[in-house]
Amino acid sequence: MAVKDRDRFSTATRLRLLGEQTAARVYRSQTKRQAHRSRLTGRAALLALVLCTLVVALAYPIRQYVSQRAEISDLQRQEQQAKERVEQLRDLKARWQDDSYAEQQIRQRLHYVMPGETGYVVVDPDRAKRSRAERDAADRPWYANVWDGVDKSDASDQ
Repeated sequence: MAVKDRDRFSTATRLRLLGEQTAARVYRSQTKRQAHRSRLTGRAALLALVLCTLVVALAYPIRQYVSQRAEISDLQRQEQQAKERVEQLRDLKARWQDDSYAEQQIRQRLHYVMPGETGYVVVDPDRAKRSRAERDAADRPWYANVWDGVDKSDASDQ
């Protein structure tokens, strides 16, 4: 009877059954593969945990490193500015060692004159009309500023 049953099926039917069985096997294997891929294995979880721990452990030191590098560059800039300022002050000191420069500055700032010379102060007519309070302190001689300070402190005491 097995021979009869086997003969009874046509080739097309057998091919169709074979195709269905193959399709079912492929479907089952794809389902298993997808289920297997979607699961997180213990090794993958451990790897993820180690990576997260490293990121968290290194975040603060890296931030400190970047901060310290910025601070170092800022200090180097300040050091360079200080060196330039020292150089300027050395130049100024060297100028003050020259008697002619010192004499020029004394004449200009303190309004000194040499014996036998006649000193003149030229007053701008528009500037003379303004009150003493309106005049700019930087344009006046130092002793006028000192005297105004004394006048103001006397006025505040009374």
